[in-house]
Amino acid sequence: MTARPVLLVTGGSRGIGAATCIMAARRGYDVAVNYQSNAAAAAAVVASCKAAGARAVALQGDMANETDIIRIFAEAKAALGPLTHVVNNAGITGKSSPLAQADTAVIRSCIDINVTGAILVAREAARALAANAEAKGRALVNISSAAATLGSPGEYVWYAASKGAIDSLTVGLAKELAPAGIRVNAVSPGITETDIHAMSTGEAGRVDRIAPMVPLKRAATPDEIAEAVLFLLSDASAYTTGVVLRVAGGR
Repeated sequence: MTARPVLLVTGGSRGIGAATCIMAARRGYDVAVNYQSNAAAAAAVVASCKAAGARAVALQGDMANETDIIRIFAEAKAALGPLTHVVNNAGITGKSSPLAQADTAVIRSCIDINVTGAILVAREAARALAANAEAKGRALVNISSAAATLGSPGEYVWYAASKGAIDSLTVGLAKELAPAGIRVNAVSPGITETDIHAMSTGEAGRVDRIAPMVPLKRAATPDEIAEAVLFLLSDASAYTTGVVLRVAGGR
């Protein structure tokens, strides 16, 4: 029997991360679901993955903390076996405001997880995937945002800047890891129906406000973003690396 690929998703307990975990389980991956604080939400994702026939485990860890990041990779391998795929998804925006009104702590917390943490996750992914040299189809997918090019004026330009860093990380790391047969790509979602708007930005009605500005006149569902992630993880994109795939309804 061919071994199932083993996927780690950071920030996998809600939104795009949760949709990615469940879709991956249904398509033949075993899944490690990282979460920061909501154990119940992570357990529900794990249950859905197991119902789809996957092995799955919930792993608590703060992806802004290097010690937790290193531990999560070790725990994922111990629970499920050597990693073959990673989705670098964990991130926050911080409460919306013009930059002139933004608190330093909000900016720092965003950069700590979205930039420093994401780079450390990518580093550990590079190490783990390189160590699993016999595996086929190894891939890392970073989650960026359309904000990287839209700039998010009046909302959170620091978040937009953090996602610009993810785009640069994706391009550079793809070239660095290509000789080892490891692909690195990113998905850049537009406005998506998740709880990040209420929980992180502080604006529960943001989706309704932004959706009319989208050429397709609606927000994405988490599953629509997960489809793009699964494509870039899969052998269907075997000759694709260093790409930032925008999934933003034309915006």
